[in-house]
Amino acid sequence: MMIHVYLGPVIALIAGILILVQPRLLSTIVALYLIIIGILGLIPH
Repeated sequence: MMIHVYLGPVIALIAGILILVQPRLLSTIVALYLIIIGILGLIPH
């Protein structure tokens, strides 16, 4: 039995939890998320 986990929702969930715990991290988490999504978008599938 294989469990397929998509990266986007997992990152969003972790980021949401971190923002709830420590709201000062909001800009850092958003920046990292955008950088990761940009890099993943540039990698050919």
